[in-house]
Amino acid sequence: MKRMFFAAVLLTVISVASFARDLVAEGKTNTGMGDFKIAVADNPVLINGEKFKAYVISYQNSPLEVKVAIKKERGCKTYIVLSDKLSVQYVCNANYFGVERLDKSFESKGFATTDATLNRSEYFHQKVITSGQGCELDNTMLIASYFPKLIN
Repeated sequence: MKRMFFAAVLLTVISVASFARDLVAEGKTNTGMGDFKIAVADNPVLINGEKFKAYVISYQNSPLEVKVAIKKERGCKTYIVLSDKLSVQYVCNANYFGVERLDKSFESKGFATTDATLNRSEYFHQKVITSGQGCELDNTMLIASYFPKLIN
């Protein structure tokens, strides 16, 4: 009987663990949203017919879930940040890493940066967050930390 119970518990733990996302980083936002956790998205994000590697950011004190799709271009990476409240993009090139409004090409898919939900003062403070190129995970952690400040 003990073996059956142990086997059932073990099977339950394995099942629950298989549905969990792979946690890759966590940190602080220094905002009311609390700490953040970054996980690899289960599926790539499909935008304009292209598949992009993605991360999912969740916050301790908010139900807001943010997807970050990474578009690799020549000498640059664009981090497309999508949420229910606000969508923007962060650009990383040889000179800087900072926020921008979404390209016009995303408007046809329903993604746009709206002035009503954007904190313009914080937007201009985040135009250049750091100089140079960082690694993908470090830049995603910067996004997780800074993005909540953009939301009005």
